[in-house]
Amino acid sequence: MALTLDAEARLIRDQAVTFFEERSPVRALRALRDAGDPDGFSRALWREMAELGWAGFLVPEAHGGTEAGALGLGLVLEAAGRTLAPTPLLSTALIGASALVLGGNPAQRAAQLPAIAAGTRLVALALEEGTHHDPARTGATARRSGNGWRLDGTKSFVPDGGAADLIIAVVRTEDGLGLFLVPADAPGVTRERRRMVDGRNAAAIRFEGVSLPAGARLEGGGPGLLDAVLDRARIGQAAEMLGATGAAFDRTLQYLKDRRQFGVPIGSFQALKHRAARMFEAMELLRSTVLAALEAIDEGSPDLPRLASLAKAQAGEAFFLIGNEAIQMHGGIGMTDEHEIGFYLKRARVAQATFGDSAYHRDRYAALSGF
Repeated sequence: MALTLDAEARLIRDQAVTFFEERSPVRALRALRDAGDPDGFSRALWREMAELGWAGFLVPEAHGGTEAGALGLGLVLEAAGRTLAPTPLLSTALIGASALVLGGNPAQRAAQLPAIAAGTRLVALALEEGTHHDPARTGATARRSGNGWRLDGTKSFVPDGGAADLIIAVVRTEDGLGLFLVPADAPGVTRERRRMVDGRNAAAIRFEGVSLPAGARLEGGGPGLLDAVLDRARIGQAAEMLGATGAAFDRTLQYLKDRRQFGVPIGSFQALKHRAARMFEAMELLRSTVLAALEAIDEGSPDLPRLASLAKAQAGEAFFLIGNEAIQMHGGIGMTDEHEIGFYLKRARVAQATFGDSAYHRDRYAALSGF
């Protein structure tokens, strides 16, 4: 695994960092939250991202994408995480595109991928039905009905579900779990907004007798399609968490240098030095695991599932540690809504649970390793 980026990757990273610092700082998230924006993100900003090619990083050139790869998209997600930028990058550019590339037939790909790459179609993965990540306990169903399918069930937490044009529903069929393409405006689909503690939007989605054609199911990835899509989602989430972790650490380090007590910067106190060193160690360990996992996607490595769980487990632990320490070291001001450091702690709590928390992935990593 390369621990340094080549010139092209550095260019993508630097462009993305500058873009989000200038176009979507943390105050932009605050403004969307306070305004109760129905989408939870800026559609104008999303169009700019699509024009930069980011929406099509995983889309083949034949369908209008750039095929820049998962590493490039991961670097963009990391940059977005640094400013807590709410975007459809994870749900659409990574999860949606991956599901279609891995499991879509030629007709499905031709119908969906060009619009995803152009930024004109938003996608959401409807998976979770309870309070914990557990795909095996999916209760929503798809039953054969005439020449097509009938979908029924409820999804309790769908990131970007309220703004999506296309829903990829994970449901149980007669032969196991399946992924179905469901137009968000299809009869029988109802969506209820969920406002999250971190300022992001999600939705509860109900499918009541939703009729779909025979060609609505993603088939090409075989029985492991859901696992393959989720592993990419977990790695992308970990990349975003890496960015947020790095920004929280940088802000805290600067505060330790600026805040003075007894006539000296508080960063000169030995106890705080030790705690800052522990934060740095966790962040750098996370960086190496995320890079390894992103490279595994691009290389088609058979070790991808283990690396996905390793990255997500490390991300949860590092973000939990640094989010908590950031608040502690900022003191009372860190607990106020006026100070931006609190936004990182809130994001940590939601991101940790999305696509499985650290305990879930430690257990999965052990199982995949034969323990």
